[in-house]
Amino acid sequence: MSTTAVTDPKYYDVVEATWPCLRKEELGAITLRVGAGGGSRVSAATAEAEVSDDQIAEAEAAMQALDQPRLFMIRDGQVDLDAQLDRLGYVVMDPVVLWTCAPSVLTDVPIPRVTTFDVWEPLAIQREIWETGGIGPARLAVMHRAVAPKTALLGRWDDKPAGVAYVGLHGDIAMLHALEILPHQRRKGMGVWMMRQAAVWAEQHGAAELSVLCTRANVAANALYSGLGMTEAGGYHYRIKH
Repeated sequence: MSTTAVTDPKYYDVVEATWPCLRKEELGAITLRVGAGGGSRVSAATAEAEVSDDQIAEAEAAMQALDQPRLFMIRDGQVDLDAQLDRLGYVVMDPVVLWTCAPSVLTDVPIPRVTTFDVWEPLAIQREIWETGGIGPARLAVMHRAVAPKTALLGRWDDKPAGVAYVGLHGDIAMLHALEILPHQRRKGMGVWMMRQAAVWAEQHGAAELSVLCTRANVAANALYSGLGMTEAGGYHYRIKH
């Protein structure tokens, strides 16, 4: 299998640690993930080496037995696996961009007083905002499963709740997940302050990098991260068989 990677594998480890599945099951060179309803990132299988069509078929049966979609994550450089799954009827889904920067890139501007907070465990209002954005109990369970240092961010604007996010730390890399701004609080710069608060927390916990994942289709969020001075450091995509 060709695996000339662009993305440093350490970032995939950060994803696994800060947004963990319920459990993994090894099926030869294929790693199955039990996501318990937590979304693609915790449910996608990965191939750690070259696999046969029969092995993929076996993995498909196992995923269906778990009542999960037939879904694979294709990491940077896995061009042979990508072509193999394409031939087997899998279609590309949700290409993801990885953005990263040193926390100091975002801690140069003081955050206005009472604009952002970090707290663990999440408050009721944080859970409610996530629920509004479709991030329900199954994804909150993912956050609680993470054993690394972590926090939940809360943003306020005009003295009212505005947004939430979750940040976890693995090694010296912090990763932000589940950024959600309430619809009526968007386009007010809240995303910028949330990212700056994430950077403050990351710096306080000794992180050398702050990273975030974003689907390529989310033009507004990618523009936010680029505009903040973060740089693209790779990514991945999924293939799903309907």
